[in-house]
Amino acid sequence: MNIVYGTTNAAKIEFMRKRVAHLGIEILSLDDIDAPKLHVEEYGSSPLENARIKALAYYEALKMPVFSADSGLYIKGLDDARQPGINIRGVGDHMDDERTIAYYAALADAMGGKMTAKYKNAICLIDADGKLHEYMGDDIASEPFYIAGTPHKSRRRGFPLDSLSVDIASGKYYADKEKSDDSKYSQDIDGFADFFKRALNI
Repeated sequence: MNIVYGTTNAAKIEFMRKRVAHLGIEILSLDDIDAPKLHVEEYGSSPLENARIKALAYYEALKMPVFSADSGLYIKGLDDARQPGINIRGVGDHMDDERTIAYYAALADAMGGKMTAKYKNAICLIDADGKLHEYMGDDIASEPFYIAGTPHKSRRRGFPLDSLSVDIASGKYYADKEKSDDSKYSQDIDGFADFFKRALNI
């Protein structure tokens, strides 16, 4: 069974391929099918809304089974109005990597030097019959982690929070652990597979 992943992020595609390979699902990239280039405006207010917006846009363009995913950052103890959610780099004034690091480091300092955070993830699949399946549950969320007030000296282009994110169990910065984008996705690698099994009756 072939399903297109509506994303241009190679790390996300590889992550999902590993999650569902044992189900007999082949995840295709947009390049694999020579898909037209789309600009999808992500105007949702939650990861689930944005995942749905992207999946619907790609399904309309491709007319084949497709899914998209999205994530948002949520910080323990921060009031709802200040939660980053899907706007990790800010609303309107999109912060670059260094400004993003500086913003969250200052926020962590103001909250005692570190703060506990997690990524909430969502996925939306449109099957061969055009039926929509979507999910945003704890089993596809990231593990909780710390955002530190002191940045790591290393930088990973495009992933500024890796320079501030600290694994709770080991106390190591993600930059030291050399984590891939997988860290943003799942604490339970079966969560995404379970979603596909439910949606596709596998």
